[in-house]
Amino acid sequence: MLKHLTRITTRLFGFAVGGAAVAHPPNLTKHENFQSRFLPDERAIIVYVPPGYDDEPQRRYPVLYLQDGQNLFDAKTAFGGTEWCADETADELIESGEVEPLIIAGIYNTGERRIEEYTPSRNVKLGGGKAQLYGHMLVEELIPFINKRYRTLTGPENTGLGGSSLGGLVSLYLGLQFPQVFGKLAVLSPSVWWDNRAILKMIAAAPSRPPLKIWLDMGTSEGGMSLRDAEALRDALEDKGWREGEDLQYSEIEGAIHNEAAWAERVGPFLKYLFPAR
Repeated sequence: MLKHLTRITTRLFGFAVGGAAVAHPPNLTKHENFQSRFLPDERAIIVYVPPGYDDEPQRRYPVLYLQDGQNLFDAKTAFGGTEWCADETADELIESGEVEPLIIAGIYNTGERRIEEYTPSRNVKLGGGKAQLYGHMLVEELIPFINKRYRTLTGPENTGLGGSSLGGLVSLYLGLQFPQVFGKLAVLSPSVWWDNRAILKMIAAAPSRPPLKIWLDMGTSEGGMSLRDAEALRDALEDKGWREGEDLQYSEIEGAIHNEAAWAERVGPFLKYLFPAR
């Protein structure tokens, strides 16, 4: 899709952590070479700002952090060449008054270390288990970085986290670990299967239900045990106290498979659920 190429500007923000902002379509800024003391690899961060951001210099905005940032806005960097079109979808819903204006920060994955960073426990065969360190990177480094450079609203009621597949798994896990930071979760096609469904045991072992608003979904054609796993996850959340229609939205998407095109179709629905216009 076209990327609003009527004008190209460069947003100039100081980059204290490393790297620099680069030229991009006017509602997007890409920060290269973001560094962390918790994890070894540098990564890019791409940030979307809503329509009117430059016209209302006193206004502040909620923020949604999304995993696999390279898939969100640009077909040239997206897996398989299919992007989520998250900027166009957000623009349309904000301008129609269905979604409140928000900032979206996409966190690029680091390729071969993606499994390590997006999994909460270590699997004997597949490794992994560094999601807690990834979470500390988000909470202690990335969020302060975004808050310093963009006009954000803070607090869990204004901060969301989301992703698909392993990105959905890590988003749910980190929401449970850091409910004082994240209050809204977009959990798309989560990899519940990881480490013998360890996430179900983690939910059951949680001492209480944190105040999280959760979007959870799964396509009916994603294969294997994925749909049954998603239903088990929904049941585990309900057993802990979440209620559909209140703080949990569970959706089974008829015919949807496990790919970027399917997740792109769900951007609008989860934005309307998590960030409805006030």
